[in-house]
Amino acid sequence: MDTLTPKQRSERMSRVRGANTKPEMVVRRLVHSMGYRYRLHKTTIPGKPDLAFASRRKVIFVHGCFWHRHDARGCKLARLPKSRLDFWLPKLDANVARDAKIRARLGDLGWSVLTVWECELRDADSLKKTIRGFLEA
Repeated sequence: MDTLTPKQRSERMSRVRGANTKPEMVVRRLVHSMGYRYRLHKTTIPGKPDLAFASRRKVIFVHGCFWHRHDARGCKLARLPKSRLDFWLPKLDANVARDAKIRARLGDLGWSVLTVWECELRDADSLKKTIRGFLEA
């Protein structure tokens, strides 16, 4: 049973953003501070990636662990809701399927893809190494 009324749930869900999220802003600041320049949410690239490096043919997606079902061991942000699983499971599974389809399409078009997970933002040094390795490869 949902602990919120339908009106309260609707109001809370209306606050969920698809772009310019806090994790995305953290990654953008980090990448910019490393000296890389990028384009945001390019509609000409499948999936409208969060950061696009056109000259390198590389994109970065910043995924929320809950919304994109991060399957890493120990990721506490990827937990499932306790209520309305009949609603949430198909919705979240569809997100995962869409992400896989977009990654495949980008690969077919010659783009390299890096997914940065929300839980990875806790270790900035490791994230810097990952991003630098991805962009310099």
